[in-house]
Amino acid sequence: MIRFAHVTKRYPDGTTAVDDLSFEVAKGELVTLVGPSGCGKTTTMKMVNRLIEPTSGSIHLDGDDISAIDPVELRRRIGYVIQQVGLFPHKTVLDNTATVPHLLGWQRKKARERAAELLDLVGLDPAVYGDRYPDQLSGGQRQRVGVARALAADPPVLLMDEPFGAVDPVVREHLQNEFLRLQSTLHKTVLFVTHDIEEAVRLGDRIAVYGEGRIEQFDTPATVLGAPATPYAAAFVGADRGLKRLSVTPVESGDLDTPPVVRLDDPADRAAALLAADDASWAVVLDADASPYGWVSAAALGGPAPDAAASPGTTKSAAGTVRDHARPMDAALPLGAPLKEAFSAMLQHDAGWIAVLDGTDYRGVLTPGRLHAALRRSTGADAARIPRDEVSLDAVPGGR
Repeated sequence: MIRFAHVTKRYPDGTTAVDDLSFEVAKGELVTLVGPSGCGKTTTMKMVNRLIEPTSGSIHLDGDDISAIDPVELRRRIGYVIQQVGLFPHKTVLDNTATVPHLLGWQRKKARERAAELLDLVGLDPAVYGDRYPDQLSGGQRQRVGVARALAADPPVLLMDEPFGAVDPVVREHLQNEFLRLQSTLHKTVLFVTHDIEEAVRLGDRIAVYGEGRIEQFDTPATVLGAPATPYAAAFVGADRGLKRLSVTPVESGDLDTPPVVRLDDPADRAAALLAADDASWAVVLDADASPYGWVSAAALGGPAPDAAASPGTTKSAAGTVRDHARPMDAALPLGAPLKEAFSAMLQHDAGWIAVLDGTDYRGVLTPGRLHAALRRSTGADAARIPRDEVSLDAVPGGR
């Protein structure tokens, strides 16, 4: 959808903002441009809608050389969101959102209906917020209006220049979540500028790591974190890139342990026999719908025999059903959730394992050891360019 071919921007004073830039953004892909201030990422973005003209090279949008497109017409094909939002203070939220449709000649009723639809999509009830003015909104709400306005004419391409940088961390995370939800539905082609590697990793399908006017690495978040291409890229993503990688490494079926499983209404003696046969110290307990309820220990299902004539160490199964001895479990997560979410749940609940579900179906448990192995396999897979399930931990440094 967007293609840069040997693009350079050099100013009259000799400053080179970007130097021989070549990359492509596929249709429906979200690419984050990340790097320190002054590295050329915003210049790159502004060349796409011709707010800045390149010195040499060419930029193509959906196959068309943008230098041959009238700048005004070009910008009406591209949504643009900036950090300061830029809402018109004298217009209501609804009219701000309808700005581009009005410019395109839409009838007022149609433009306002589209604006109301978009406000609802970004989580702002138009009946509540539509007649308010920008100064009556919080910073996060203004950013949502900015996103809605950029999407109002349904542009195929969206340019976002540090759109969430001016809000507090809690609001910023919420806005990121909302934007990911929108993108999963709308599938826009997005260039997203940020200086925050955490944000770049969380949002991007691919990341362009900028140095001084050049792209040092252009790859998936997992590869950028697991196998930095240059010393600069490694330094920029940070020494804690292993921890950052947790957020982009999903839980897969091959990462799971499968301890014995019993049901809430199973007789305790039968469950005790199952654990003894498996030489297991505990089992996952499922309810009648096959959803995880909790766990039960072998010790809870069988204790020292009270018969004085019994041999030392002899055990007797507990009475009742598993329900009488099971302990509930608070933590579960879906298959495909990031390892970071699993690690956080383990810490929050002081849990030695987390149940993993595929929809409502139980699939297994993730333990700290398995989490660590999953992270090492993911790193090894990216380094060797092979599927994760083909990685042997013996071939990964530190693995066994």
